[in-house]
Amino acid sequence: MQLQEIKRVSTITKKEFKKDFIKTQRPVVIEHLIDDWDAYKKWNLSYIKDVAGEKMVPLYDDRPVKHDEGFNQAHATMKMSEYIDFLKKEPTNFRIFLYNLMKEVPLLKNDFKFPKIGLRLIKQIPMLFFGGEGSKVFMHHDIDWANILHFHFEGRKRVILFPPSETEHLYKVPYSLITREDIDFDNPDYEKFPALKNARGYVCYLNHGETLYMPEGYWHFMKYETPGFSMSLRALPRSFKHLRYALYNVFYMRHFDNLMRRRKGQDWIDEKNERALQKTNKNL
Repeated sequence: MQLQEIKRVSTITKKEFKKDFIKTQRPVVIEHLIDDWDAYKKWNLSYIKDVAGEKMVPLYDDRPVKHDEGFNQAHATMKMSEYIDFLKKEPTNFRIFLYNLMKEVPLLKNDFKFPKIGLRLIKQIPMLFFGGEGSKVFMHHDIDWANILHFHFEGRKRVILFPPSETEHLYKVPYSLITREDIDFDNPDYEKFPALKNARGYVCYLNHGETLYMPEGYWHFMKYETPGFSMSLRALPRSFKHLRYALYNVFYMRHFDNLMRRRKGQDWIDEKNERALQKTNKNL
């Protein structure tokens, strides 16, 4: 894969951010956007354990999608305190995905602000994501094609991004938001997936307190180098074309996919994976 480092800035003005990154739909890492947040000083795994330790949380791992699993269906549950102790003890594939902090732990909303940076951020759904050392978030793009501000806390995370224009090289699975799950984006098998050699993307490492801007519809793969967690704030797509894609995903695509899983079972999953391989390699 052809990956370039994501541009990093120490700080940025609203005007600069809109002109250089929102308008051009390019990613950027902002190193000191949230230095004035209480979260910058307070948020770590121990603090989350103190304020949310008794909450039962859904856990996800890296097992392949199964036909009988619902959309974003969790693989296990655990108390937050037990999960954080587990993260600190040893590497694990278990992650927390799309945890609604405003709903589940309202106290946390006092620790952060909504940056006035040129995006109309949706204030009802800030989401938290947790992972242990070595855990990976498979390559995917978000169902709503949102503009995303991704804030990282404690530890270090590696992120690979691809713009929507690179989809033809990524072995996208039809009627889904993912690429083939047997692709290891840490160490791609170019014999099995030769089109990946043509994929042009971006890479960065996020440290505590840094913010990553992911533009509309960007593919993202994430790996927790150490135990840590992140929060995402999102804004609706500004492009009418991308908004149409989002509406299609939400109101048609996922429901059609669920219908076909019920009708054809695992054969539907296998068929989609084979189509992803054939279609992508055919375009080489």
